[in-house]
Amino acid sequence: MRSYLAIMAAILASATDPAAAGETQLRLTPAEISVLPLAENAAGTSGVSTMHTTVLSGDPTKPGLYTIQIVIPPHTTIRAHHHRDDRVATVVSGLWYIGYGTKREASVLKELSSGSFYTEPAGAPHFAGTGDLPAVVHITGYGPSDTIYVDAANDPGLQKPAGK
Repeated sequence: MRSYLAIMAAILASATDPAAAGETQLRLTPAEISVLPLAENAAGTSGVSTMHTTVLSGDPTKPGLYTIQIVIPPHTTIRAHHHRDDRVATVVSGLWYIGYGTKREASVLKELSSGSFYTEPAGAPHFAGTGDLPAVVHITGYGPSDTIYVDAANDPGLQKPAGK
């Protein structure tokens, strides 16, 4: 809970004092976000190759506040993993399913629709995915961030393409 409050305090501080966040003021429409560069396998993402990540603010590889947008296509599965930093997230559109635990279990997935909010506490394993609909999620944390899979064999970044 303290970490959540620290993140929220940092967000509020940067909202009222842009200089405190180390950035200039920033206002982005969905159209402007859509033309920002995609970050392949950005820090703090699941590493699933079909997902698209855009860094909206900050740098998840460095100390400091950051926000990323992840766009997840339908029928995406993300296995149990955790991050070193506390994170808060909002579902912007679509349906996003998330559960907490060391093993992906359908029975503990909760469906989150547009406008939903959830947390990813530091070191707390969680898993996620989509069903028939894609999802867009904004995640804010205090970097540096990373992704560590509970079972390293599930890490998409460590898997080799077939035939190699």
